[in-house]
Amino acid sequence: MNGWLGDFGLARIYDHENTAETTHVAGTMGYLAPELSRAGRPTPFSDVYAFGVFLLEVTCGRKPIFIDEQNSRVLLIEWVLEHHHNGSMLDMVDPRLGREFNTEEVTIVLKLGLLCTYPLPNARPIMRKVMQYLDHDQLPPDLSPAYISYIMMAQMQNEGFDSHNMPCSQPIASVATVSGESSATILREGR
Repeated sequence: MNGWLGDFGLARIYDHENTAETTHVAGTMGYLAPELSRAGRPTPFSDVYAFGVFLLEVTCGRKPIFIDEQNSRVLLIEWVLEHHHNGSMLDMVDPRLGREFNTEEVTIVLKLGLLCTYPLPNARPIMRKVMQYLDHDQLPPDLSPAYISYIMMAQMQNEGFDSHNMPCSQPIASVATVSGESSATILREGR
């Protein structure tokens, strides 16, 4: 039996009479790729983003945007990334699973969810590659320190940073000096 998922971030443009400047994007908050708010046009990479959010949501048992204990709104992607940096990824697994899960499988799914939600669209894996990772035909790349959080990347893009003139001495900042294509290579193959 094959399950089908429908409309999880598959952004649809409605009211096709509008010009590109006034087009509205339809979709569910939390699943929409960051570039959709700027360009307004869905791509296969925006669907990969939504699939990554879906992987994180199912594994963690939390919505893409949730309220934490301090009554603050939290992005699931940021929460998972923080746990990844702290080395506590398995602490995020949906508590309803208890400890009855394969830690290797869960780790792969969480890392894959982060790869699929990378802020730069061209650095996200294509779905064929995602399926190879899920089918264990190929191991997903490790997330390097070059993986910048969604919020940091969004802030850099919103502030209009010139990525070629940014001084950077730390490895995590150096990703801003490379193009999306180079970032994709670093993510897929490592340094």
